[in-house]
Amino acid sequence: MAADLRIEAVPFDHPDAVALREAQRVELTARYGTPDSEPGPAPTAADTTVFLLACDADGAAVGCGALRALGPDVGEVKRMYVVPARRRGGVASAVLAALEAAAVRLGWSVLKLETGTEQPDAMAFYERHGYHRIPGFGHYADSELSVCYERALSDAVSPA
Repeated sequence: MAADLRIEAVPFDHPDAVALREAQRVELTARYGTPDSEPGPAPTAADTTVFLLACDADGAAVGCGALRALGPDVGEVKRMYVVPARRRGGVASAVLAALEAAAVRLGWSVLKLETGTEQPDAMAFYERHGYHRIPGFGHYADSELSVCYERALSDAVSPA
């Protein structure tokens, strides 16, 4: 984990969480050419089980990620984002590890996620972290823009 990071759970509507999700939306709009490229329902405070915020030593929010329950032992990774200035420095890896640990504490055994065809950096990141491609699931089953992944958590992390 990047040495200067603090990762903590915050409410979905925390101002830094809102700002990071908006920055992510701006970036995705530029990549896909449309303000609404997400094929499934966007996460909300009501259906987000965990929202994690990564802050640097000065308290600035530099990354985030969330979990949404898909079933009794399956969750979905949502809203992974790192500000451009902090990419390739371990922030995303630290957030993902913290999300996986939270999922294990919740009793989940599998995490799934959806990313998009215009996000090769995200696809490479998840593959490096042990996620493997699966057919589209749920709202992503028929989306030509979706690339879906999953990872069994049984040997990925242990609860803290």
